[in-house]
Amino acid sequence: MFDFLETSPWLLPFIIFFGRICDVTLGTLRIIFVSKGERYKAPIVGFFEVFIWVVVISQVFANANDLITYLAYAGGYATGNYVGILVENRIAFGYQLFRVYTNKNGNELIKLLNQSGFGSTFVRGEGARSEVHIVETVISRKSQKAVTGIIAAFDPEAFYLVEDIRTKKKGIFASATPAAGVFGIRK
Repeated sequence: MFDFLETSPWLLPFIIFFGRICDVTLGTLRIIFVSKGERYKAPIVGFFEVFIWVVVISQVFANANDLITYLAYAGGYATGNYVGILVENRIAFGYQLFRVYTNKNGNELIKLLNQSGFGSTFVRGEGARSEVHIVETVISRKSQKAVTGIIAAFDPEAFYLVEDIRTKKKGIFASATPAAGVFGIRK
């Protein structure tokens, strides 16, 4: 498979390094798909992850006496973790629950969220020092910056939590990201 390496053996560490980046990045995505219950995407990504890994590890074993090969393997693994996190943040797969605690009027925050296409729920609560208004909204992860901006503009002192959601059903959700500028509401 790698006959060209006989004439250019210096390429092997690069192939191993970049192969590991690819397979570890795919592994990161596979784990995310498994945790979100994506039963069709996870096995497909897993197939390519393992295929790349088998090709890479066979080259490592074929060159077992070469320290550079080991360093390329380890460096590719470390870099693959980093790249996997970058890719995962870029695709922003899934949904999140924002739970906002504010001393200001929660109805006003709901209006701001609704104007941007985000459905939300308001609850009164009792905090450590006073009554608080709790506003919850479920959003796609791609909308996180927009919602964070709305919250910060409404109340810079607001405390909020963000939780990943595995599944959701019914409700009001923005159908486009804020960058697109158009929101459709579906139930």
